[in-house]
Amino acid sequence: METLSSSFKIPYYAVIFTSQKRDNDGYQAMATRMDELAALQPGYLGVESITNNDHGITISYWQSKEDIHAWKQNLEHVGAQTSGKKAWYQEYQVRICKVERSYGFKTKL
Repeated sequence: METLSSSFKIPYYAVIFTSQKRDNDGYQAMATRMDELAALQPGYLGVESITNNDHGITISYWQSKEDIHAWKQNLEHVGAQTSGKKAWYQEYQVRICKVERSYGFKTKL
């Protein structure tokens, strides 16, 4: 089975969201909703995420920079961003990258 990002047509874009949380109350419900909502957006390709109680890394994949911009402007997403700043995040960083090459390895069982 291929990994999520190995099936995307190059070039594509990755939005890397890293965060340090200060509170988790209600966070998971919001994160689940944002994953569901992002999947409905034009240009969305997929998401990979890993979190623990304090830190998170989420990478969402998009066909274009315009698709990323439209997602950032989505009203429900804007509300989640505001809630995140007020309640959940101590800090976060967003990095937008153009993927021009992708490769990997997977052991055969």
